[in-house]
Amino acid sequence: MVAAGQGLSTDEVQSIREALAAGRKPKVVFTSSAGQIAGQVGQVVELTDPAVSDEFVVVRFGRDELPFSPADVAVAPRGAGRRVVEVKAEPEPEPEPPAAEPEFVLDTPRVPVARREEPKVEQQQVEAKPVRRAVKAVKAKGPAGLTVTLAYADGEWTVAAQQGAKSLAKPYVVKPAEALRMVALVDVPGVQEAVEQIMGAERAEAEQQAGRLRAELAEIEARLAELREAG
Repeated sequence: MVAAGQGLSTDEVQSIREALAAGRKPKVVFTSSAGQIAGQVGQVVELTDPAVSDEFVVVRFGRDELPFSPADVAVAPRGAGRRVVEVKAEPEPEPEPPAAEPEFVLDTPRVPVARREEPKVEQQQVEAKPVRRAVKAVKAKGPAGLTVTLAYADGEWTVAAQQGAKSLAKPYVVKPAEALRMVALVDVPGVQEAVEQIMGAERAEAEQQAGRLRAELAEIEARLAELREAG
């Protein structure tokens, strides 16, 4: 296992891009942010568009070619990933056994001498040619999802918008008529009825409050009239 670095710098990414353009596949070592494979060595086979995805460094590791971010890999030190191939020595041939003397016993069947097989010499393949594999297509990440929320709480209608983890618009208050027009665009059974029930409850409460205010105003006007007559 090779000691992991601190990730690729901007200059190192540019050097890797130039090496790929020249037909080379630079070696990199996985950092601690790559998880369980930290310290292992892989080969960069492609650099995709960093504007589409943060994981634009495509690394061949074993039989897989997967995308990583520059923080997940670092430039491998010289000699990393090389394996020393041991060549097995050929066994010495065994001496042939002495020929058996002929027997002069009557009626003794001849026993054929077993043919001795030459020992097989196992040839060690010193250098294995890498098998070319098709580069795994990296699926570009699409834009983050957009969520628009219409909510009702404490007698107020609010609208908020969010794209992925980014808040585009904090909840702001809208008029009930605007909220009703937004809900009318959603053709879902039960939603329109729920909104109408909320509107009906608010209307009834507003009418009751207006009646109480009119009654209080009438009492105040009557009291004011009495005070004027007394003055």
